[in-house]
Amino acid sequence: MERKMERQEPLRPHRLVLEGREKLRVSGVEAVDCFDETGAVVCTAAGRLEVRGEGLKMLDLSKEGGELLLEGKVSALFYDEPRKGGWRRK
Repeated sequence: MERKMERQEPLRPHRLVLEGREKLRVSGVEAVDCFDETGAVVCTAAGRLEVRGEGLKMLDLSKEGGELLLEGKVSALFYDEPRKGGWRRK
């Protein structure tokens, strides 16, 4: 008997909106692992997101709504891929 695995949708929808490389709005945020003026590591419904930049400021973080708003010069956005036994470091 074959069982089909159903893909479950995240509890919070994940979305990125980058306005002119100076304002980043992220939804589907579950936690912020670390943050400083040069970058952030954010756990989202779509995986672990790393943001790199200069002069970054956290303007808003809503734990209830899963929303994050950053301001500053954004130079890179990328997701870490999960691997067996944990997350891969780049």
